[in-house]
Amino acid sequence: MTTRVALVTGGTGGIGTAICKRLADMGHKVATNYRSEEKANAWQAQMKADGYDFALAHGDVTSAEDAEAMVREVERQLGPVDILVNNAGITRDGTFHRMTPMQWQDVINTNLNSVFNVTRPVIEGMRERKWGRVIQISSINGLKGQYGQANYAAAKAGMHGFTISLARENAKLGVTVNTISPGYIATDMVMAVPEDVRAKIVADIPTGRLGTPQEIAYGVAFLADEQASWITGSNLDINGGHHMGW
Repeated sequence: MTTRVALVTGGTGGIGTAICKRLADMGHKVATNYRSEEKANAWQAQMKADGYDFALAHGDVTSAEDAEAMVREVERQLGPVDILVNNAGITRDGTFHRMTPMQWQDVINTNLNSVFNVTRPVIEGMRERKWGRVIQISSINGLKGQYGQANYAAAKAGMHGFTISLARENAKLGVTVNTISPGYIATDMVMAVPEDVRAKIVADIPTGRLGTPQEIAYGVAFLADEQASWITGSNLDINGGHHMGW
């Protein structure tokens, strides 16, 4: 298959790491961004020990200027970005009547505004080359909502609104744009939830278990594949049947 350049934001996290590895296993050259150099270097060293050589570029995805500089650095190291996975995300949970403007803005900036900030510097190149894959990592809670997550659910739902509009604009130019909405995944963040709370979550999942980061990475690989050229404007639910719609 053709070797492409892939940029995965938030690639040093649990789901991000699995995505980076899966894309590399497909033969692609993979980069991710970082804010903490110490954490990034430790992650890169671990990845090299696992047999992966990922490029790193400093960049705060909440800043349009930082995001563009990050993209240009990836281009300098690896070449033009063909596959973009907007995976960076945070939570700042709290019931809305007690939510602070900072809790709202932090989540909207990191989870939604970042999608504009990072996609904008790569989309013109994809259009010119007549090939591209843009994939948003949204969430089950952007579809069904969640108590204490008005900010998070709004941002994650907004990601898919972005997807379907951008998909229409670029469909004739060989650029596909899709969303993946994971359910509850066994990342460090979820495993830190008290065991009794996790048990209640799992009891509500028809498959009877949490998902794995590798299962989300498989979805990314599917949408990034050369043969996925007729899939655009779609949302792929990967949640073990926890939320079903049509």
